[in-house]
Amino acid sequence: MAGRFSPRPTRTTVRGGDAVPSRVAAPAIPRQAGGPARTRVYVPDGPVELGLVLGVLRRGPGDPTFRTTPDGSVWRTARTPAGPGTLRVCARGGEVLGEAWGPGAEWLLDRLPSLLGADDDPSAFVPRHRLLAVTAHRRPGLRLGRTGLVLESLIPSVLEQKVTTLEAYRAWRVLVRKFGEAAPGPAPGGMCVMPSARTWALIPSWEWHLAGVDDKRAATILRAVRVAARLEEAVSMAPVAARARLEVVPGVGPWTSAEVVQRSHGAPDEVTVGDLHLPGIVGFALGGDRFADDAGMLRLLEPYAGQRHRAARLVLLSGRVPGRRAPRFAPRGIERL
Repeated sequence: MAGRFSPRPTRTTVRGGDAVPSRVAAPAIPRQAGGPARTRVYVPDGPVELGLVLGVLRRGPGDPTFRTTPDGSVWRTARTPAGPGTLRVCARGGEVLGEAWGPGAEWLLDRLPSLLGADDDPSAFVPRHRLLAVTAHRRPGLRLGRTGLVLESLIPSVLEQKVTTLEAYRAWRVLVRKFGEAAPGPAPGGMCVMPSARTWALIPSWEWHLAGVDDKRAATILRAVRVAARLEEAVSMAPVAARARLEVVPGVGPWTSAEVVQRSHGAPDEVTVGDLHLPGIVGFALGGDRFADDAGMLRLLEPYAGQRHRAARLVLLSGRVPGRRAPRFAPRGIERL
């Protein structure tokens, strides 16, 4: 993290930071034969920090769909419109090498520049606070990437509604490992591709319970996967219109839709409201008010209209967060009931 202070590992601050090499032991899952690797070399027009750009796609250190390795490579799996695929990205000098396996390999490589922020324009951000100026200077490799996929961000975002980080990450990990499929190609052990929409719809009720997912969140996911094709069409819409379509699904509100389009669209202005921690972090960093609410946060971010999400990311990367007011919430563990 930039600066001397390391943010506490809340769900919000982790998303603002880097992806570091995974240390969580993964279960042995048989690998799929993905055929020979397809490759692409991409030369970005500016600095790109892979862990910083792609780290927001990771759902906890044990995420089966995301892995970083000590050699600096970032591995990710995705269920693309062409089928499941595995992508390995590594930087070498001023170039980025992408390798992909599986039926979705070509789709992933075609969209590699967008995933790494080629559609993003960091120069549009004009810092008006010293903290943001210093952080932007220290982290020039921050780009807002665009995945072009909705469901892969929507489902874990729903799982993260109104629960602790540990509960949400565990639920995603358990469900993907149990109902997903092995990653194509020579992916690190334990990597999986998330289940298809049909598979999500067929998960029995008791499996949701064993994963620690209550009926309300499970029902929201089931409603979403039944209209998955219509939701995936939102990637061709403007972020505001895409959020409106997502919020048609009961149980998907402004918090969830913002979390999705930040990743699927690389939307620089879609700031998350309704978060437990973010308003206080932004309020403390930019205005000295650790008790700021959503309205106060939006007032502080108003000078960055058009780039409010980027401003919030820079705040999280700055490491300037208020101290804890109370012990961390304990996981409820409904799977034990």
